[in-house]
Amino acid sequence: MSSASMTVKNLNKALREAFAKAMENGLLPQAEIPEFIVETPADRSHGDLATNAAMVSARTFRSAPRKIAEILTGCIDLAGTDISSFEIAGPGFINFFYDSSYYAAVLDEIKTKGADYGKSDFGSGKRVLVEFVSANPTGPMHVGNARGGAIGDSLASVLETAGYETAREFYVNDAGNQIEKFGLSLDIRYMQLFREGYELPEDSYHGQDIIDHAKAFAKVYGDKYVEAETAERRKALVDFALPKNIEGLERDLLKYRIKYDRWFRESTLHNSGAVKNIVELLKEKGHTYEQDGAVWFKASQFGADKDFVLVRSNGIPTYVVPDIAYHYDKLVTRGYDKAIDILGADHHGYVPRLKAALTALDVDASKLDVVLMQMVRLIKNGELYKVSKRSGKAITLVTLLEEIPIDAARFFFNLREANSHFDFDIDLAIEKSSQNPVYYVQYAHARICNILKKLAEDGISPRDCTAEDYAKLTAPEEIELIHKLAAYEEEIISAAKDYDPSKITRYVYDVATLFHKFYNACRVNNDDESLMQARLALCISTRTVIANVLTMFKITAPESM
Repeated sequence: MSSASMTVKNLNKALREAFAKAMENGLLPQAEIPEFIVETPADRSHGDLATNAAMVSARTFRSAPRKIAEILTGCIDLAGTDISSFEIAGPGFINFFYDSSYYAAVLDEIKTKGADYGKSDFGSGKRVLVEFVSANPTGPMHVGNARGGAIGDSLASVLETAGYETAREFYVNDAGNQIEKFGLSLDIRYMQLFREGYELPEDSYHGQDIIDHAKAFAKVYGDKYVEAETAERRKALVDFALPKNIEGLERDLLKYRIKYDRWFRESTLHNSGAVKNIVELLKEKGHTYEQDGAVWFKASQFGADKDFVLVRSNGIPTYVVPDIAYHYDKLVTRGYDKAIDILGADHHGYVPRLKAALTALDVDASKLDVVLMQMVRLIKNGELYKVSKRSGKAITLVTLLEEIPIDAARFFFNLREANSHFDFDIDLAIEKSSQNPVYYVQYAHARICNILKKLAEDGISPRDCTAEDYAKLTAPEEIELIHKLAAYEEEIISAAKDYDPSKITRYVYDVATLFHKFYNACRVNNDDESLMQARLALCISTRTVIANVLTMFKITAPESM
């Protein structure tokens, strides 16, 4: 538990003991203590911590909140809380102010924990599976996948830091309609190399990658499959091209610094009988009916807006059945405590269907959480940017990473919460100025490294600080920065609760802002050796927190810029 969390816990305990003492001394009637909160106020002029304990107790103790606040502050023992003073504000809020020992504890904790600072056991080791990107393997990844990759990978890292046992997974759709269309497209492009009269249907895949695959296949096999049965030829083409596409996905995502624990193939669900088993289970439980030769699921009985088809009249399962089987595998077969999917906003209507099916299968549907991600637009020179001038092709993840640094891509795509539309400014992403948020944060880290380097050149090295040294950190810029550093663990926990890693991106930007503000207001190398060492400790702590965030998000923490 961090120093900040410990202080809140200790103050909470002191307030409860103050209630008990007041009741014991007859200052308040005997009653059960109402639930109250101790929190950091939005406005620091209202104290470092504040409580509504007196406000929520008015009805219980049948007394004015301000009078209850006066009784509580008269009974409270602040020893061991790192609180030095308090004040009663307004109708009965109690504001508390930290003692200098608190600031010393925060900086010492960061120094002691180093790379582990910010980690907690909030998640209690619960097993969480984060599935993200899961791009269609029949073509290259688009810009939406780039955003999903940054959000999903960063969320997994946040959950790990918050104490969850987290795994990353890519779901490979290597079965179903899109593979049929992939095979048809490859087939026609292959036949066009040897015969005339073959035209690609409008709803097929028209990308250059399909042509390239057909040519590569022909280079290996020549016209061997021209006279083969259509089904045989298409299977050979898919077996040749699909593994190359999947290898390409893995290669491109590794370049993006994303490494999955598992690539789960949809085909394994079909081959193992898991897809068929899901339908049979729902039938056995009485949750299906037949209509016009198709098998329908009574989804409306389990929270969905309407029933839907599981198996078409031709005996082929609809796309949702393998998805149900896949999530059943996650939560039942593999026993994850939580499955988190990062999906495009167009899946909004799909989620209730999935949850309805899980509920019907006696699976706790609350174990499935879905983060819906809005679209991203690329902006260049103030205009919508869709085609790369370098390649002349539509912007994909690969072409984007050819135009901007990977650090910028991962940081920018994680600047806004997933459910907000996002305009990605390419010009800003490559700009080396304080206007570029990732550059701004990285520069703060590099600036601290430079401070330490210059002091070392002057023969000055950091040393362990005493309480007296830390007590000299009284400037508003110093105090504000320490407050922000102290909040890191709680920010991680908040981001983990909300599945919103962008909170941490914004947090580290705020840390950088406060550091630059401190640096401009407080001279580190000064004649007061004690103050200089305390400020050095603050610099090093700031560097640690920035490095911890950037490392967690797989972004470079440079020592010089």
